[in-house]
Amino acid sequence: MAAKTARVKWAGDMTFIGESPSGHAVVMDAGADSGGRDHGIRPMEMLLLGAGGCSSIDVMMILQKARQKVTDCWVELTSERAEEHPRYFTKIHMHFVVTGVDVDPKHVERAIKLSKEKYCSASVQLGALADITADFEIVAAE
Repeated sequence: MAAKTARVKWAGDMTFIGESPSGHAVVMDAGADSGGRDHGIRPMEMLLLGAGGCSSIDVMMILQKARQKVTDCWVELTSERAEEHPRYFTKIHMHFVVTGVDVDPKHVERAIKLSKEKYCSASVQLGALADITADFEIVAAE
């Protein structure tokens, strides 16, 4: 498979525009304490969101294949970072909230486990340095 190129271009101050290999763009900025002007998401926040997005896609695909009637799904991520530089993630907790009709907890638990251990490249990558945990709740659809 041929490598695809991502690009991050300076836009002044501590603001950068990231362009993905698939052609999508995102604005990144440093925090005010690092000379930023709060024009965009912090790069470490993007890593956290990437893991949440990757895992959420896996969970939804697995639940759909299991014919679960999911009407909504999100993941809330909490994290801790090392005190010293490089301030990598040391802990990440994913709390999934799945809304639906007669959603089987066994299917949700299995989907999260498969994502964490097999499918989510972002979680596996971050898990090399961070302890990643997950739990879930199911909310009955009205």
